[in-house]
Amino acid sequence: MSATVAAALDTALHLNPKLFDEDVEQVAIREGFGDGLVRAGELDGRVVVLSGDLTDSAHAAEFRAKFPQRFVELGVAEQNMASVASGMAAMGKIPFITSYAMFSPGRNWEQVRTTICYNNRPVKIAGSHAGVSVGPDGGTHQAIEDIAITRVIPNMMVICPCDAIEARKATVAAVSTDTPVYLRLARDKSPVMTTDDTPFEIGRAQTVWHSDSPRVGIVACGALLHKALLAAKALDDEHVEVEVMNLATIKPLDEDALVALATRTGRIVTVEEHQIRAGMGSAVAECLAKHHPVPMRFIGVDDQFGQSGTPEELIEYYGMGSDSIVNAVHGILGD
Repeated sequence: MSATVAAALDTALHLNPKLFDEDVEQVAIREGFGDGLVRAGELDGRVVVLSGDLTDSAHAAEFRAKFPQRFVELGVAEQNMASVASGMAAMGKIPFITSYAMFSPGRNWEQVRTTICYNNRPVKIAGSHAGVSVGPDGGTHQAIEDIAITRVIPNMMVICPCDAIEARKATVAAVSTDTPVYLRLARDKSPVMTTDDTPFEIGRAQTVWHSDSPRVGIVACGALLHKALLAAKALDDEHVEVEVMNLATIKPLDEDALVALATRTGRIVTVEEHQIRAGMGSAVAECLAKHHPVPMRFIGVDDQFGQSGTPEELIEYYGMGSDSIVNAVHGILGD
């Protein structure tokens, strides 16, 4: 890593020094969730895990192996799983329900809304295999609407970790909340950007790439944060200064940090592996429209369904790669 790049990265965040290297560690975000489940179970005996017949894929098997008496297999019955979890929460447990995001919170949305959120039960919904990076599973299994359908529900927190380490921390942190939480987890291996020493707090955004005179703020969530950082590095080579923010918590938003970023830069580009409409970018736009309106561009899937392909092919096809982010920055600058 060059001295210029090292200076741009926030040293207080203790980011992975290899994050720009070709051999940067690649770990699936859902694996971090599995590690976090075990840690959460060790820290709090009220934690229980319910699975919708996807225990291995959702990385709940690690918890089942260590705490078999606190694990329940509900089978292919996601609606029932949400309702059972709500009942367990009412009796003092802290349930995690695990499945693919298309099935939970996709298939069981009404039960999540009414049995969990309406009653404000502290159920944690782990939606694995979110985004188009599910790849060959195709459009039917690619959840690119899940941020929209969860952030709209009252009482629900929405967290989209950027890597496996942040997913582990978010899982443990979710236990301490007394509200429903949606954890958005990707399937494919992705770059590890943070370290064990990187701080994490629900509701707190982090500016990970700084500049002396930033002209655009890039706000990213999930694994696409790495694409945003690659774009920032490419733009720096072109002498275009930007700042990059990791917005892991989509609800509740860190409005103060977003307004401060918009004030410093005057322009915002949002980056998410989700539909542009009603997703993270929309949440940012709602905040800034109220507090500090600025020109914006939105990187994400533009009103289409997914399709089969390799994860990287699909990221590029739907315009979510680093080149697309660079082009969006130039576009908003009028270059």
